[in-house]
Amino acid sequence: MTTPDATTPSPTSADDAAPHGYIVDKDKYLARLRRIEGQARGIHRMVDEEQYCIDILTQISALTSALEGVALGLLDDHLRHCVVDAAIRGGEEAEIKITEASDAIARLVRS
Repeated sequence: MTTPDATTPSPTSADDAAPHGYIVDKDKYLARLRRIEGQARGIHRMVDEEQYCIDILTQISALTSALEGVALGLLDDHLRHCVVDAAIRGGEEAEIKITEASDAIARLVRS
């Protein structure tokens, strides 16, 4: 079994007629993710250079907050676009989108 990558659509995304809600903010998300990548590299370098534990933990906390910000933004876009559109159409698709959103929220809360 292969793991889906960024170019592989999720099982329900192939059925979506409208683009994903985050598309309008795609450049903003990509810029934020590039900064997050830089933060992760910085933490790697700090560990490699054996810097003070508390300083590393502070940077990990900042990285975690940055990832949570991206996740919350994507969730908000998903709710405002994908879930609302599915709810308007109704039926099984609405139930699927609501369940997906609930599951995503549960994962975020657990993390």
